[in-house]
Amino acid sequence: MLLSNAWDRNQRRQALQHFHLDELDFEDRHEMLVSSFERGKITLQDYLQRTVFYRPRSFSLDDFIKFMFSLSQPCQDRLDLARSLANSCMYLMSTLNNESTELNLHRIQTYGLREIFDVFVSSCYVGLRKPEEGIYRLALEITQHPAGECCFVDDCPLNVEAASRLGMHAIRVENTQQLRQEFEKLGVAA
Repeated sequence: MLLSNAWDRNQRRQALQHFHLDELDFEDRHEMLVSSFERGKITLQDYLQRTVFYRPRSFSLDDFIKFMFSLSQPCQDRLDLARSLANSCMYLMSTLNNESTELNLHRIQTYGLREIFDVFVSSCYVGLRKPEEGIYRLALEITQHPAGECCFVDDCPLNVEAASRLGMHAIRVENTQQLRQEFEKLGVAA
């Protein structure tokens, strides 16, 4: 929610159009590998060898990866809000995400996310994905905070529902102004 999605449906569609790839063929292969890819069981290179480069292409693996990485863009107003919360030193900031190792590291480094977040609970490191209950429980165990003291923010309704079921304050973000208002209701000051 601070950045565009890393490799979601829209990003994949952009890459497929850019490189003139067959969407149906790619999506069939992607669906078979995405869980392993986001759980850190296979590398980005392995994933692309099996989804794109299983046959010769007119573009290189590096070209495709550069394009993939370029699709990650900041939601600057939300990024600024998160930085403000982190700089207040009033809150433990952690993130839960479903990303491959390579995309996760690229996004952390490119957008200075280490300056914002104290803890990264990423699917590629922990082998669990949202909305699986286990990744939320693991985040609670790692941070040592009870669910009722935590606020989970996401743009996906299913992820928000999962956090709410565990007792977290859960906010489905629609825009930055709405997010600020939801934070104010919880007494969170940015």
